[in-house]
Amino acid sequence: MPIENIQQPAIIQINDRLRLRAYQGDYQQAIVWYQDQEVYYNSENITDASKIPDEKYVERMYMYLNRVSELYFIEILENSKYRAIGDVAIKCQNPPIAIGTSEYRGKGIGKLVMLAMIERAKEIGFTQIMGSIVYEHNIVSQKLHESLGFKCVNRIGNELFYDLVL
Repeated sequence: MPIENIQQPAIIQINDRLRLRAYQGDYQQAIVWYQDQEVYYNSENITDASKIPDEKYVERMYMYLNRVSELYFIEILENSKYRAIGDVAIKCQNPPIAIGTSEYRGKGIGKLVMLAMIERAKEIGFTQIMGSIVYEHNIVSQKLHESLGFKCVNRIGNELFYDLVL
């Protein structure tokens, strides 16, 4: 609902096992993801374990993202039930995505989710996605962005900025 005059779908079905479910205030399940040092390093470039976010930080992050984007949990079907394994926010500037559950990283889920995010951005009427920040050390994310047509348009320190014309 956060994008003015646009109805956010409750579910975006990606395939028979993968879907996006609109955020409904249930940020608690994401706390463990953002306390995973690999997730936090790749998303925020922070390696200091004392700066790993607490519950209040995660709650505020989700409140903000829910206000400025279409926010979804990435869910996978396991044993006839969907399980949240990450999140994605659809917005025209620096849309974040995280696969929070380590067993699902490196399996192509991020690419499927990014493709769905790009399609939804087009439906909403976006003409480009700008400033998608990828850290220099995150080669996997760089390759993912480039495989989807994003172009690196700027670099500030160890931050690479990718844009995609839709």
